[in-house]
Amino acid sequence: MELIRLAKDFFSVSQDSYFWYMHQTLPFVLSLIAIIVLIEMLANKIKVAYPILLVIAGLGISFIPGLPAIRINPEMIFFIFLPPLLFEASWSISLKELKKWYRIIGSFAFLVVFFTAVSVAIFTNYFIPGFSLALGFLLGGIVSPPDAVSAGAILKFVKIEKSTASILEGESLLNDASSLIIFRFALVAVATGQFIWKTAIFNFSWMVCGGAIIGLALGWFFMQAHKKLPTDAPSDIAFTLIEPYILYWVGEHLHSSGVLAVVFGGLYLSNRRLVFLNSTSRIKGYSVWESFVFILNGLVFMLIGLDMPEILSGLHQKGIPLSTAIQYGVWVSMLLIVVRIISSFFALFATYLFRRQTFKRINRDGMWKRPFILGWTGMRGVVSLAAALSIPVKLSNGQDFPYRNLILFITFVVIILTLLVQGLTLPYILKSAGSFMNAEDDSDKVSKNLRKELYAHSVNVLKNKYAEYLARKPLLADMLRQWEHKMQVTDDEIMDNEHRRIYLELLEYQRNFLIERNKDPELDEEIIRKQLYLIDLDEEKMKSM
Repeated sequence: MELIRLAKDFFSVSQDSYFWYMHQTLPFVLSLIAIIVLIEMLANKIKVAYPILLVIAGLGISFIPGLPAIRINPEMIFFIFLPPLLFEASWSISLKELKKWYRIIGSFAFLVVFFTAVSVAIFTNYFIPGFSLALGFLLGGIVSPPDAVSAGAILKFVKIEKSTASILEGESLLNDASSLIIFRFALVAVATGQFIWKTAIFNFSWMVCGGAIIGLALGWFFMQAHKKLPTDAPSDIAFTLIEPYILYWVGEHLHSSGVLAVVFGGLYLSNRRLVFLNSTSRIKGYSVWESFVFILNGLVFMLIGLDMPEILSGLHQKGIPLSTAIQYGVWVSMLLIVVRIISSFFALFATYLFRRQTFKRINRDGMWKRPFILGWTGMRGVVSLAAALSIPVKLSNGQDFPYRNLILFITFVVIILTLLVQGLTLPYILKSAGSFMNAEDDSDKVSKNLRKELYAHSVNVLKNKYAEYLARKPLLADMLRQWEHKMQVTDDEIMDNEHRRIYLELLEYQRNFLIERNKDPELDEEIIRKQLYLIDLDEEKMKSM
């Protein structure tokens, strides 16, 4: 019954209609997930970022008659979607790169976001009748953070220099926290009708510092639990799935930033994953998290499209013409694009003036191109959707939240336009940058040299520490000869495409052999599965070379 109560609260339906609602909704949700997977396949085939197609698909599906209406409790949006998305992002980012570019990342994640929110607040307060400054900051906090998922999906199809990619990844991790802090303060100001600076400064300080402290403390606790409990891969993965929710819940319960708690806890655990997770947990966990986050991202992008009929109905009830709402959305979108590009130039040149040695890492040929490219990667997406959907329908006094549907509609237009205009043109802009964007693209060469160093180190260890075993262990001696041979071959031979193709075909023959052997009723299938898993690891290793 407790599960039913929680599910009822989540979907905001009555007890009597709950079972009917679930029987109607569950097949629809499962169908949405299947559509998300198919759209991702199509996006990869036509080389278009899948968030673009998902938003359009969600909008199209919403107008199909007879579909069940999904109404998610706004208070649950952040709790369901944001913690795992932020946690996964913090595990994916390089802490070393984050430290290297922290000044530029900090400028984009905090100063640019704040400047963007202020610009949106002033603009909407002046041009939208009845739109207060607090509502302007609320909208600014929603649409100010660029979306890492959208940018990452687009950058899959083009090469970009490492420093620019690192700045984008670091910014996307931290700008969510800064924008959502603005969003929270604006939400309080709208609900209470007042804004006390002293209280706001104190609360802001506690949200930032408290969120970081809570995240680090809980991260340490989770690491100790992984190390000291007799966990295996399934239990390790299960723990990592609930950890972001605990981090977020504790942070919010203590009135600090749950977002920062998740980010700092995730960074702490990510940097120590080799200490408390074994190789099996890491390999299996990566696949589980990749699929989990993919589904969450897809559902969020679909939700705003599916909610569009209700948003349009709300606009009609408030007497706001659709053409006027579209005009507001276009204006705000154009403002966001211009403000981000201008801010990008200021942020990079401020870094150059105050920290020139940091700027020396950047290719001077890209001094003018880089700010424009960083500015043009400002597609909005998941966080903006979640924030907009989390706006309560009613205020504490029972009145309708002012301009809620208009804010949702403007957010939708901003996401659509930035995804279509910036998202579709970004690959061509990056390609036109030419040598600038590929100036640092020497990762293959570094990877080859590192592998040779690894082989040399392994040979040295075998000869010095295990010399006595080489004479009586033929397999060890054979391994030594293989590594010595790999040290001597040329780079082209190591990375030869024909060799890779033949090796992958041999692995496929091995799989077929094991599948045939599995037909033997006397042979334990678990043994076959283990061998197939090892072959999969070999294939992944070969693909990464």
